[in-house]
Amino acid sequence: MFLETQTNQNIENYTNALKAIGSFSNLFSSSDKPFIQYRVAENAFCKAFGADNLARADVAYDAIIDGCGVGIKTFVLTGSSKIEKVAEFNSRSSELRILNGLDLANKLADFRNERISFADRLYNTQNRVYHIIGRDKFLIKVFETSYDLIDKTSIEILEETKSSLKFKDALNEYNFNFSKSVLMKRFVIPENCLEIPVEILEEPINVLLNLTSDAGNKAGFEKEKLQNAIGLLTEEELIPFVDYIILPLYSPEAKKKLKEPIVPEKSQLNQWNAGGRKRDPGEVYIGIPSKIRNNAPDFFPEKDVVFNLKIPNGNILSAKVCQDGSKALMTNPNKALADWMLRDVLMLQENEILTYNKLREIGYDSVKITKSSNDDYFIDFTKLDEYESFLEKIPEADDGQFKLFL
Repeated sequence: MFLETQTNQNIENYTNALKAIGSFSNLFSSSDKPFIQYRVAENAFCKAFGADNLARADVAYDAIIDGCGVGIKTFVLTGSSKIEKVAEFNSRSSELRILNGLDLANKLADFRNERISFADRLYNTQNRVYHIIGRDKFLIKVFETSYDLIDKTSIEILEETKSSLKFKDALNEYNFNFSKSVLMKRFVIPENCLEIPVEILEEPINVLLNLTSDAGNKAGFEKEKLQNAIGLLTEEELIPFVDYIILPLYSPEAKKKLKEPIVPEKSQLNQWNAGGRKRDPGEVYIGIPSKIRNNAPDFFPEKDVVFNLKIPNGNILSAKVCQDGSKALMTNPNKALADWMLRDVLMLQENEILTYNKLREIGYDSVKITKSSNDDYFIDFTKLDEYESFLEKIPEADDGQFKLFL
């Protein structure tokens, strides 16, 4: 497991952070069980162990470290085990709704396993683990458990009702909620947890006020450690169209009208298939729709100006926007984008057409580009229909009216 590979100092830093964060529980809850919001749990883990935080990526893992995918979960402990959400299939609900029993369990296994395998290909992970922050009475219990694919050969139906399907395989027990299209997994709490006692402050606001006062500078508590812990309670929000954009890997108009082919067969990621001349199988680009260009005109550098594009596995590609109107995102060499996206992640062979059905199978049909600086950008996949949701965030004009450039 992951914790077994960490130094005592890293683990001590982590437990101190959780203890300090838990002590401020009364800011949010009156329970005697420490409150730790899930984003805060992810931040604390990544800061203590130097992991890459995937909080803003919609993938199977919350963090990546040393080739290990980590699913970080925090929940209140009740008894010897707890059923918790591990996946959501809203975008595939129409396919699941017509199934039941073993057929439904097998289809859920397909969706679940492909989502995990996709993340493994995307981040080049060799191992995976669930890292659990369990909250009990004045106590935090940290433990880890295996992050398994569903073994279809050993699936057994436990119970089926109008609202849910319970099933298990050789390793785990699952529960699928029909109305919410949510898959849950039973987490068994081991006896050998890392236990962290937490003293919940009665008046946490007074402590925060004290930190900013002259008296706080003279106080005997370890102010710097406390401030670091408080810093984990919040995270900077990215601004749409300024800090990040979403780009579709298909034609938005074709998708809206359900007009095939939804992914253009002779342009964008299938540009290699265009006529007119002999083309390399790696000749591709990602289209930048006019709605994105018009509402985020300064997001990318000017046409043909080279910048760094970091992909999820840590490699950096040389990229630029090109074509008339800066409507295409390409890499140099051009095939670098195809090698990563089409071959390594989507697992398409050379000269194999990318279809929208393929994107639906993996559950992702667009990419998120995050801007770090004018020279450095990051790309990651985003879930189905995310581009359409992103357009709803188009900023308002000065007169208070929404601006939407077509």
